[in-house]
Amino acid sequence: MSSGVPPIRRRGRGPDGRGERGLGTIVSVPTSETDAARATGATRAGLDPYDAVLLLSFGGPEGPDDVLPFLENVTRGRGVPRERLTDVAEHYLHFGGRSPINDQNRALLTALRAELAGRGVTAPVVWGNRNWTPFAADALREAHDLGARRVLAVVTSAYPSYSGCRQYREDLAAALAELAAEGLRVDVDKVRHYGDHPGFVAPNVGAVDAALTDLEARLDAVTGGYGRVVFVTHSIPVAMDETAGPSGGGYTAMHRDVCDVVARRVSERRGRTVEWDLVYCSRSGPPQQRWLEPDVNDHLEDLATRHVPGVVVAPVGFVSDHLEVVFDLDTEALATAEKLELPCRRAATAGTDPRFVAGLADLLLERAATERGESPDRPAAGRLGPWHDVCPVGCCPNLRAERPAVAGADAVAPA
Repeated sequence: MSSGVPPIRRRGRGPDGRGERGLGTIVSVPTSETDAARATGATRAGLDPYDAVLLLSFGGPEGPDDVLPFLENVTRGRGVPRERLTDVAEHYLHFGGRSPINDQNRALLTALRAELAGRGVTAPVVWGNRNWTPFAADALREAHDLGARRVLAVVTSAYPSYSGCRQYREDLAAALAELAAEGLRVDVDKVRHYGDHPGFVAPNVGAVDAALTDLEARLDAVTGGYGRVVFVTHSIPVAMDETAGPSGGGYTAMHRDVCDVVARRVSERRGRTVEWDLVYCSRSGPPQQRWLEPDVNDHLEDLATRHVPGVVVAPVGFVSDHLEVVFDLDTEALATAEKLELPCRRAATAGTDPRFVAGLADLLLERAATERGESPDRPAAGRLGPWHDVCPVGCCPNLRAERPAVAGADAVAPA
């Protein structure tokens, strides 16, 4: 009988001592999702050689007066018209001008500190953002004041792309240059992309399964039939996806890999094949620029014309209930489904699920073990295998202009 857990792909270190994507073999699987989320075996020596952890996120406004300055930070250098910023600002003002992401990061920070402390890791864990306070430079300055000189970052973006990886690395480089100008020296590495890590996959499996149960209870009472899963992630320009990862297409490839493994696990739980699609939300940019499609609202309309009994919208591209989730999905997409009379449920995000928090701790300890010259397990629940630790040259490039970035093979220390 199947365990309900698809094969976990692992690998040891590659020729560079840090691991190469795609190497390794399928090995035996832990007997539960919780075990899978914790199965790195990299905890014995703690976080050494790192002496602090940085939880790095996107940031968001805390009140109405912050909204436009925040959006100006997000779009600086892109030539976005003021009227477009005003339109997007309405999304935030719909919720009182306060993004949910900051409180979610505070909760995740507390949970990650507790998880690491429970494993005997006493290094400080600080929080910083790319686009709003506390900024990355402030967080790294705090870590330096606490005695840290080598920091390991975990980013609240699970997938590879310029906006989800290199842009964070560029902003870290700018933050380190700011500190260097003050005479403060800190080095920063980051953990690998973790969309396919068991600690992220397991909560998504549970959330999709629970949402299908809720949806199909209603369907049974009305028309019968099974729900279809519509996985959703943030749209990005097609050109950005084409250059994502070392060989391009990494953003969509990793998403499809994760969607497939989540759907297969849910199928095993439910004893039937769960049909699924991958769609996108939050498109922006000029109309002539190609972005990943279809949009979630357009796709719901298509499913309604095909007489799909009901859908579960699953925000697999997001680690918590970002504004894109609570506005683009909970507000707009659910309104579209209601207009279409299409039964719809939204699956939960990983948030502070203990398996996700444990998975982040595993990733931190895994990377630390690798830096010590050990060969920790590197679990990945999909078919692609675990991602690299150190971004190769040319990975997820900045298509507008070259900027220094840390945590990559092309990293240059600030002067």
